[in-house]
Amino acid sequence: MAAKRFFDDSADPDSNQPNYKRIRKTPSFASVIKEVVMVNFLDNFCSALEPMLRRVVHEEVEDGLRRCSRSIVRSPSLRIKALEPSNLRLIFNKKPSLPIFTSSKIVDSDSYPLQLLLVDATGDCLVPTTLASPIKIEIVVLDGDFSSGENKASWSHEEFNKNIVKERAGKRPLLTGELNITMRDGVASLGDLEFTDNSSWIRSRRFRIGAKVVHIGNGQNTIRIMEAMTDSFMVKDHRGELYKKHYPPALGDDVWRLEKIGKDGTFHKKLASHGIKTVQDFLKLANIDPEKIRRILGNGMSEKMWEVTYKHAKTCEMGTKSYIARGANYTLILNPICQVIRATINGHICHSRELRGIQRAYIEKLVRDAFTNWSCLEEVDGGLVNEPALITQGEPAVHHLNGYPRNALLTAAVEYTDWIVNPANICLPVESGVRHISESSSEGELHYL
Repeated sequence: MAAKRFFDDSADPDSNQPNYKRIRKTPSFASVIKEVVMVNFLDNFCSALEPMLRRVVHEEVEDGLRRCSRSIVRSPSLRIKALEPSNLRLIFNKKPSLPIFTSSKIVDSDSYPLQLLLVDATGDCLVPTTLASPIKIEIVVLDGDFSSGENKASWSHEEFNKNIVKERAGKRPLLTGELNITMRDGVASLGDLEFTDNSSWIRSRRFRIGAKVVHIGNGQNTIRIMEAMTDSFMVKDHRGELYKKHYPPALGDDVWRLEKIGKDGTFHKKLASHGIKTVQDFLKLANIDPEKIRRILGNGMSEKMWEVTYKHAKTCEMGTKSYIARGANYTLILNPICQVIRATINGHICHSRELRGIQRAYIEKLVRDAFTNWSCLEEVDGGLVNEPALITQGEPAVHHLNGYPRNALLTAAVEYTDWIVNPANICLPVESGVRHISESSSEGELHYL
């Protein structure tokens, strides 16, 4: 009986190979985590890489276009016909109102929208002119340093475009509003324009508003019209608008709205501690007692600073109110800054040229009393508020003669010839005595009797 033969797997070449169809490896937890991390990394990497690549491509394309345009200009065979020179130019009718803040409408010095004019610059005069066709104009922002050298009135089209300022990366367009306008009959008004960013980030820290021609109808594009630009100016953040000065100030404005007085600064605090909170308070005391208000401000405010502050304060709008102070034998009408407009003493209306020393001193005393009791005065709307002051009481510009102060309380007294006692001597009454000036005295020399 033959022996059974057993099948030997060793002869099969594929016997040692694993059976992939039947054996499946279960992925480990670590490999799953690794795969998820890798996918997230690739997503984040692509997200970060995309804007970078876009920017690089954009810059390279722009650079290529510039090189291409330069080569076209240099090539005689491909050169575009140059613009015909002309004496036409765009100008802004008025300067922008300053200061300019972000998110605030840009207007001219009269608070109207900016306006462009087309002029002929032949000769020394700018003559308004027109073209038969409408002119398309683009409004742009320029670097404040552009055309700030000797040759301010002439530049090339390429120089103008080179100095156009664009917005910072990631920011909104630098200038918003009606940036493309049409000029007809030589006049074009700009619509609402606003800056979205301040000017502190460029080297000059200043901008200009420019206007350039982009198209002229009826085939007149070969005419060169010089671009317009404003003077340079700073654009401040709109938060600074809360602290800006007013031009002109109003009587009810806080006193820090005046030049050289900063909000919550030293001068502001000193004035507030003495009850001087508004422009009206400031002017009343400056008219009644200029020496006192100078003492309050202290040595920190120089003479030049004081002149700037007081000059700014005097530009305030007086309004329509006047104030009446009454007594047993007098009636005074004062303007809002405590200057007497009309005085009636014992039923007689006093005029400035009739006032003699004693009368002036008496009226000045009444005015000081009215200032002290200002809240008790009768307030009247309308009337004499715009009339000139009867006497200029307490004019802050104090002059000194041989060391003695002489303010505007008494200057008018010198004008009256009926004060002359004799040709050799003139006596002027003052609050603390009599000043005596003789012909033999040197000019300006004073003696007290």
